Amino acid sequence: MIIGTAGHIDHGKTTLVRALTGVDTDRLPEEKKRGISIELGYAFLDLPGQERLGFVDVPGHERLVHTMLAGATGLDHALLVIAADDGVMPQTREHLAVLSLLGIPSGAIVITKCDRVAPERIAVLREEIAQLLQGSGFEASPIFEVAALQGTGLDALRAHLASRQGRRTDVQGQGFRLAIDRAFSLDGVGTVVTGTVHAGRVHVGDALRLLPGSEQLLRVRSLHAQNREVGEAHVGQRCAVGLVGIGREAIARGQWLVHPDVAVATSRLDARLRLWPAETRGLRSGASVQLHLGARAVNASLAVLDRELLEPGHEALVQLVLHEPIGAWRGDRVVLRDASASRTLAGGVVLDPFAPARYRRTAARLAELGALQRPSMMQRLTGLLAEAPQELRRFAAAEGCEQVLVPEDGLIIQEAGAVWAMSEPGAQGLMTLLLERLAEHHQSAPEELGLDVARLRRVAAPRLAEPLWRALVQRLRGEGRLSQRGSFLHLPEHGVQLSATEQRIAQKVAPRLAEAGVEGAWARDLARECGEAEALVRTALARLAQQGDLHQVVKDLYYDIPTMVRLAQCVRGVAAGAGGQVLAAAFRDATGLGRKRAIQVLEYFDRVGLLRRVDDVHKLRSDARIFE
Repeated sequence: MIIGTAGHIDHGKTTLVRALTGVDTDRLPEEKKRGISIELGYAFLDLPGQERLGFVDVPGHERLVHTMLAGATGLDHALLVIAADDGVMPQTREHLAVLSLLGIPSGAIVITKCDRVAPERIAVLREEIAQLLQGSGFEASPIFEVAALQGTGLDALRAHLASRQGRRTDVQGQGFRLAIDRAFSLDGVGTVVTGTVHAGRVHVGDALRLLPGSEQLLRVRSLHAQNREVGEAHVGQRCAVGLVGIGREAIARGQWLVHPDVAVATSRLDARLRLWPAETRGLRSGASVQLHLGARAVNASLAVLDRELLEPGHEALVQLVLHEPIGAWRGDRVVLRDASASRTLAGGVVLDPFAPARYRRTAARLAELGALQRPSMMQRLTGLLAEAPQELRRFAAAEGCEQVLVPEDGLIIQEAGAVWAMSEPGAQGLMTLLLERLAEHHQSAPEELGLDVARLRRVAAPRLAEPLWRALVQRLRGEGRLSQRGSFLHLPEHGVQLSATEQRIAQKVAPRLAEAGVEGAWARDLARECGEAEALVRTALARLAQQGDLHQVVKDLYYDIPTMVRLAQCVRGVAAGAGGQVLAAAFRDATGLGRKRAIQVLEYFDRVGLLRRVDDVHKLRSDARIFE
């Protein structure tokens, strides 16, 4: 369990922690000299029969609220400290706002320096505190009166903290995440980072990633949890991690140390946001803000998604576009301050760290954000699938989980490390739409056989992931509701009839196309060799290609089916020896073609679905069944 202090400068937070734990959290010479806290301080308290308590002591100066926020994130319990002689002060109010907006689950009010005032003053202060807490979520918090230097009231406060014992639930499957708030080097140990464990467990020897950062894996050399050497640390603890493979200078406060499977860095996230009731103006789209998440602060732009204006005391769905990438997961708490970082504005919870740049205000997207507010992970996934297909590994990473959650029904496709899912109603609706689009094309262009696979996808489901699209086409073909000739799809009852002239030309060009082989034949050359008008030959070849009897690689360049099958076999052979990749040079050497013609053929295979272009490389589709 982790307890944090909050409150105005010089109200006795550090003195209170020292009185409770015996640890002076002001460790810097500057702090000793000035008598104020500048950095986060840490202490620990052992209670009989209880797990060790960790304390985070935060600075109270108005210019150090960003440091206070870094320490307040991840607290289990907060102590709002108010000096009896000063009463409620500006940072008292702002720190209370921070605790409330961060969703700290519980807290207590500690009136310090009670030995300096008369009892009547404390009674008045209690009434002032009751008014302060209205609308904060801490209205029922107990109030303790202490004089830390004399030890007065500390036993009652310790008893209260003991009654609050109990760490946060360790959700099964969640990956380890630690918000780094300090990094240093120790002789004999090396680089050490400290922070609050937000989720999961870590063991000595585990491999972790720094986020945002490189893909490099860092090995855990040593662990200290709650200031004790351990072999395992878990959620709800203060933790120090000794790392192998990185220098102190490469680490900064605000980065995360995470399990590689949940390494999610984002520059755009969707959230549910609440504007603090004490604000005098609402928030509109376009507002510049400073976002605090974990121990990091970044500048951001805000877009309100479900209304025009977010009014004080109300909630709204928003998108935050960040100026720098940060680590973020669904369920993380965020706090917004104004662009000049002079006051706290709002707070809320991350709904989606993979927020889209387009279609972010559509009814479908708002429905997805509604689904992401459901209480359980399976309920959230079910709600999302009811709206749109999902990539399950990405969904799990956004949830901070190492394990991929797979629904019990629907269409599930695994390909190239991704796991795609679509609900059964969604699959049925999309197959119906696909057939309707094809029927419309048949009606408008009866002389054509149908649409090639890529074009039909553009008119029926342009945003659908390719693995799911191919699975739907395959299912329809298996059910006999869709036919395919070459790369063209058509309804089973539809076909293209050639005229007598076109049939005659088809018979003439067949042997010449076979003789042309892998070089293919140009329409003008075929017309000359057959003694036919070039316009008629072009029309006939186009019709033959439309019904899948020929392949037009580029304009006026045709191949017959046996030749394309041989070229496809060559592609598969090249890919088998290169880990699924097909380089133009390797394909050129394997076929004896010139570089230009080899590239034209490979690009045709990209278009019809045998290959997939990734940067400068063609990759064989693992489930491609054409040209077999």
